[in-house]
Amino acid sequence: MKKPASLISVIFIALVALGHLLRLFLNLDIVLGGIPVPMWASGVAAVFCGILAIGLLRERAG
Repeated sequence: MKKPASLISVIFIALVALGHLLRLFLNLDIVLGGIPVPMWASGVAAVFCGILAIGLLRERAG
């Protein structure tokens, strides 16, 4: 039986990755506590979240 919680996790993590990719493509600036967040951080986060979502999806399928 496939677990629905893992599918919800995949969807959530994929949306986070998509949000980071949108930030990169739209060139949006983010400031947290007065400190600007560099664009490369979103690139790293998008790759990490994408790999995590794909891995979780493959684990769920197999």
